[in-house]
Amino acid sequence: MKKRVVITGIGVISPVGIGKDNFWNSIKAGKSGIDYITKFDTEEYPVKIAGEVNDFNPKEYINKKEAKRMDLFTQYAVAGSKMAVEDAKLDVDNLNSERFGVILGSGVGGLQTLEKQHKRLIDKGPRRVSPFFIPMMIGNIAAGQVSIAFGAKGPNETVVTACASSTNAVGDSFKVIQRGDADIMITGGTEASITPLALAGFSSMKALSTNNDNPKEASRPFDKERDGFVMGEGSGILILEELEHALNRGANIYGEVVGYGMTSDAYHITAPAEKGIGAAKAMELALKDADIDASKVDYINAHGTSTPLNDKFETQAIKTVFKDDVNKLKVSSTKSMTGHLLGAAGGLEAAVCALSVSENYIPATINYKNEDEECDLNYVPNKGIDCEVNYSISNSLGFGGHNASIVIKKYK
Repeated sequence: MKKRVVITGIGVISPVGIGKDNFWNSIKAGKSGIDYITKFDTEEYPVKIAGEVNDFNPKEYINKKEAKRMDLFTQYAVAGSKMAVEDAKLDVDNLNSERFGVILGSGVGGLQTLEKQHKRLIDKGPRRVSPFFIPMMIGNIAAGQVSIAFGAKGPNETVVTACASSTNAVGDSFKVIQRGDADIMITGGTEASITPLALAGFSSMKALSTNNDNPKEASRPFDKERDGFVMGEGSGILILEELEHALNRGANIYGEVVGYGMTSDAYHITAPAEKGIGAAKAMELALKDADIDASKVDYINAHGTSTPLNDKFETQAIKTVFKDDVNKLKVSSTKSMTGHLLGAAGGLEAAVCALSVSENYIPATINYKNEDEECDLNYVPNKGIDCEVNYSISNSLGFGGHNASIVIKKYK
């Protein structure tokens, strides 16, 4: 018999706030976290804006010596996990450590460390490269460090599926608990890729918004004038727990994970498949896994990147799946506020879906001004809605053709 899996803790580090409550209050207020980049000089770049995390002090969460040996993406992961563990009121010293695991997603890992150490190699020679370079840079190290921090000796892995990474991580963690291989999983994603090299690469691809004159309105999913995504950073961490385990310790439950689907477009390295057929199939599989009809879904937190192709094809995918029920469906993209956290996006947006079903609130797609005839769903424009939310879906779609969807249900 399949185990039931619930969400009992949430930890967030984001461009619109650190901590679950700060983050959620900003989302409900429609606050944009996009502004001019302060991490490095962007004078020679065509893009000068991003969703940076403000006021993050790793010493509040991590020993100073240990923090110095972590790339920022790992610091975000450990800090977000500590928040989630505290939110779940987990007594980690008295858990069965072998049934306590970690699966995280990250698209690029320790890119800041890679760039810094490469510069040191070029400027000062190989003997000056840090002995901590490799264990700071490798993509799996965030999951490793989180497991060390909490003594989690159960399943441990890192998912790398570009911008679908942390939705896959949440889905995989759901399946680990559902089949009985763990009682508790720390999951979600982390990313810290607002770096000179990453910005240059995405700029050269023409993937980013160049609306430098108006940063707060640069991320505008589904709007006719959208011109690219805006980079973001941070972590979105969830505690997933087997239901009876959660009930036995009197845990607060935000929602229940009930469905997971993933597919590949097998089409193109960056462009989504025509008509969003891969994304549609991922949603269909998630609904089948949840054993519900599409008509039951109240809200979709869309991948909604603010790029011309993604928003058009994701809209088509949603229409394919929901058919006649699409008119009563509400869809929004919180990337309009946070920017695109790449491999961490799905973790953050799963948190949004959990809070949505818990608090009966659907956040807005801000910056929506110009209707696009090819994007004609109810995107909850500019102002969130108080309404009953029994089922929500979070979509994530990544370069390479990765598609992932999870279904979160109101816990009853």
